[in-house]
Amino acid sequence: MKFTYDIEFPELVRTFLQKNHYSKRTISAIKHNGALVVNGQPVTVRKQLEIGDVLQVHLGQETPSSNLLPFTDRLNILYEDEYLLVVSKPALQNCAPSRDHKHLSLVEQVLGYFKQSSLSITPHIVTRIDRNTSGIVIFTKHGFIHHLMSQTQVDKRYLCICHGNLKSEGLIDAPIARDPSSIIQRQVNVKGKEARTRFKCLQYSEDYSLSEVHLLTGRTHQIRVHFQHIGHPIVGDDLYGEKHPIYTHQLLRCVRVSFIHPITYKKLEINDDYSAIESIFNMI
Repeated sequence: MKFTYDIEFPELVRTFLQKNHYSKRTISAIKHNGALVVNGQPVTVRKQLEIGDVLQVHLGQETPSSNLLPFTDRLNILYEDEYLLVVSKPALQNCAPSRDHKHLSLVEQVLGYFKQSSLSITPHIVTRIDRNTSGIVIFTKHGFIHHLMSQTQVDKRYLCICHGNLKSEGLIDAPIARDPSSIIQRQVNVKGKEARTRFKCLQYSEDYSLSEVHLLTGRTHQIRVHFQHIGHPIVGDDLYGEKHPIYTHQLLRCVRVSFIHPITYKKLEINDDYSAIESIFNMI
């Protein structure tokens, strides 16, 4: 990362970094196996910056968990730069290892992609989606960038196919809590956390509806729980609805994300393939 110091009064590199959201831990990691360079010369955090100085920050190297087993397979990359990697995940793949699916997760696939490219990068997941949900997942290429992204609001849009004739648009405002009888399932519960979902029906038939969904909060299984709550469970979602004779996973896809880039401060809008779920609706 490169900064041009434009403040009239001198300031220590350490103070400047702290003002730019670098934690003590991150600064310590930079001192250990990263680098600070001012005007082409290596410096320490005690270097005093003067107006016009150019500071380059090389973040400390990270070591991925030994529990991750990288593998290589075709990765559907939607966006990549020095700091971020945004990919499209297929249904029936975990974002990260779980008790029931210990390997072949998306994070291990991304790690394999970096290794294949001879890049010593540890991926960090910013946005997760369920194993049986498809679509956009955001990764950062360093823990510090992940920290910055955690302070950034990510606007997420989905497409889903639900049961029943949903001829409207609206807001589902219903708190969600863990179902006390299950370690996985959630339910609408007045004692739960605030959960709000906007939806707009795009097409409908006698039995099914195609809807655009906008998450206003980010609770576990939020869309699935909310659509069950209004009597229109997602097709293929046997946890919150019923098994479907053809589709073995919920027809729910994250198709667009937008956010302010944590380093460039430019707005990014990244889109995934809409046609896949739209074509299913036309066939179902």
